[in-house]
Amino acid sequence: MKQGRIAIAAVSMIVGVMLVTQYKMTQTIAEGNVNLQRSGELALKINSLQEERAGLRKQIATMKEEGSLEGIKEENRVLSLRASLVDVEGPGVVLTITDSKTPVKDGENPNLYLIHDEDMLRIVNELRAAGAEAISINDQRLIGTSEIRCSGPTITVNGKIFAPPFIIKAIGDTKTLHSSLTMRGGVVESLKYWGIEVKIQDEAHVTVPAYDGTMKQNYIKVKGGQ
Repeated sequence: MKQGRIAIAAVSMIVGVMLVTQYKMTQTIAEGNVNLQRSGELALKINSLQEERAGLRKQIATMKEEGSLEGIKEENRVLSLRASLVDVEGPGVVLTITDSKTPVKDGENPNLYLIHDEDMLRIVNELRAAGAEAISINDQRLIGTSEIRCSGPTITVNGKIFAPPFIIKAIGDTKTLHSSLTMRGGVVESLKYWGIEVKIQDEAHVTVPAYDGTMKQNYIKVKGGQ
């Protein structure tokens, strides 16, 4: 876009020079300082300059329009990123979580050995607090309205049902994300206490897919009706 603005400025300068030249020619004719033949030549030159000026002005308008379109494209790209509507990639962590294989002891609640929605929410909250810029669960991109809830032995994310293993991907500072999950007394340590398997991999390239659901807004609207 910067190059486009420079081009527009250059063409505008040319138009300005042409206007000055045309004005001087017109003044020369008006003052009667040239003969009839020379006057005709100058008139033709003025007409040519006017046509060229019109063409350059059209070119400026086209450049401005193209620059505006580029601006719109860039704005759309940024908004798409913020709205989680495009695939993104970057450094981060990948977690693989599976239910415990430890035999349930007599009198113990078997649910303690299973992964629940509250466990997933704790992990997601830890990642967000650690600065994760994009998170997915089994390739379901999480947005502000994403739901994570238990459905028996499975977990529902964005209206889709998944069984273990659960794969959580997060993009952000790898070291910070990893440390937030493995801190003493943290969520991962509490899960491992019950034999729930949590594998954390640091990755230089993590891909988090775009959100593919619908975004319903029944009540919200722009203030002032704009």
